[in-house]
Amino acid sequence: MANANHNLSDYDLNAVPDGSSFKIHLVVSQWNNSITTALCSGAMETLKSHNVKDSNIKIWKVPGSFELIYGAKKAQSYNPDAVIVIGSVIKGETQHFDFVCQAVSQGVKDLNLVSDVPVIFCVLTDNILQQAKERSGGKYGNKGTEAAVTALQMSKLRSIQ
Repeated sequence: MANANHNLSDYDLNAVPDGSSFKIHLVVSQWNNSITTALCSGAMETLKSHNVKDSNIKIWKVPGSFELIYGAKKAQSYNPDAVIVIGSVIKGETQHFDFVCQAVSQGVKDLNLVSDVPVIFCVLTDNILQQAKERSGGKYGNKGTEAAVTALQMSKLRSIQ
């Protein structure tokens, strides 16, 4: 979890595998678009900096975070090495936040149990917009960067025979 002492964008470059042979799909929610676009940019920059080719990256857009589950399932059907789901749910005045967050986290967990293609969870679940900004390129770095590193590590794990 991000806090004042941990920037999400800090990681050991030597611990990240070369991505030149990996295919990574990103499923991006259009809800809270300024946040998800920033998260997607962080992920893309990180993937490219670890040699993932543009032609091996596919972006799927879905309306909201709830739809990330179906988008990830569809992306898995193309057999990439990993799928990253990117979303942002900001708490409002109703229980909708709780239902969406629970459904998305459970849905991603379920996809990881039934498929050989790992799905990486990059869904911010913040109380206020400012917290989302701080975790999508602000003072705590970019959670998209962390998700891309995780996708590369899980892709390598997936490739072990």
